Amino acid sequence: MNDDQKLQPEASGAHSQSAWPQAGQRLTFWWDVKKLEERVKDGMEAEGGSYTRHPSQFAAMALQEAAALLRSGDTVAFPTETVYGLGADARNTAAVEAVFAAKGRPADNPLIVHIARRSQLDELVQQVNGTAEALIQAFWPGPLTLVLPVRPGVLSPRVTGGLDTVAVRMPDHPVALRLIAEAGCPVAAPSANRSGRPSPTLAEHVREDLQGRIGGIVNGGPTGVGLESTVVQAGDDGTVTILRPGGITAEQLAAVCAAVTTDPGLDGEAGPGTPAPRSPGMKYTHYAPLGRLSVVEGPSPAMVTGLIRRELAAAEASGERTAVLAFDEHAADYIGQRVYSLGSLDTLQEAGQRLYGLLRRCDEDGITFILAEACPPRGLGEAIMNRLLKAAGHRVLRADAANE
Repeated sequence: MNDDQKLQPEASGAHSQSAWPQAGQRLTFWWDVKKLEERVKDGMEAEGGSYTRHPSQFAAMALQEAAALLRSGDTVAFPTETVYGLGADARNTAAVEAVFAAKGRPADNPLIVHIARRSQLDELVQQVNGTAEALIQAFWPGPLTLVLPVRPGVLSPRVTGGLDTVAVRMPDHPVALRLIAEAGCPVAAPSANRSGRPSPTLAEHVREDLQGRIGGIVNGGPTGVGLESTVVQAGDDGTVTILRPGGITAEQLAAVCAAVTTDPGLDGEAGPGTPAPRSPGMKYTHYAPLGRLSVVEGPSPAMVTGLIRRELAAAEASGERTAVLAFDEHAADYIGQRVYSLGSLDTLQEAGQRLYGLLRRCDEDGITFILAEACPPRGLGEAIMNRLLKAAGHRVLRADAANE
């Protein structure tokens, strides 16, 4: 009996398989664990009584099967509070290489290792300085990744991309934590999408990109933050350097450490000729839709909306199918246009949650020309602008007096 036969759905009923694979593809299993717990009523009365929460037997069995797949050296996609990750045993080079192959990911782009317990960190890294420890106490579990000196020989060299450091985080999601703990190994997990595509915030996004390429998908429902974790290096002097902005803002970091700086590599577009990145997300175009995306910024909302309307009209005249990603405060300025709402500028968490889904919606709707309003690069806006610029390949249109 081969491994696929051992994990057929009839074995336990804890999972259901995706559509039967096409020629040249493998079987990708699907586990639905959106309800980790279930409410059970105490007592026999039809009314009254109380409810208690018990672990869902179905979810527990599903996660056991997914964890067994990870332990066997296979790949499993799972939810975190940021985006869905594509996991593999970080110690197993063949498993890690399967992640790179499924995604089509460049070999020098390091992976983030996910852990479920603080004690696992000491098994992976040589040292955790005082600054890093303060960040751990403040933000773990959560969307913060620390780049630390790796212990030689404990992880696959493919995880670190040839560097002497490793990026580690503890996700703040019950499914992720239980899966990692059940697997009993550190889990290397980039976003669960084809390289360069918008990151997945739903299990269905994973299925669109990777079905037939990976071992399984754990469906835990929509993710929360919607943007990847913040990646930092913590200096002995209390300085924290942001290598990738994300769910933890610079302002939050500044409340914990002595100083916050931003890596110069975030200011421009990197490419194949630049040095190996110290963090995921620092190199190559990421998060891109199929259509051409540009970001529009300017000194006033009126100037931005005016330029967007003119550019959309010109694109439509050329036969493009157009759309604008706009904030609610300006949506009414695009009457007659296809508008996808990023939410309010006052609550940028909405834009973080919606961005990747909207970029995928543009693909579904056949949009070929997309303009996105910029937002102030403060707080979570720094991460949103980082992702928009990456998705646009750093194409920026600036509205100024010369455009009027």
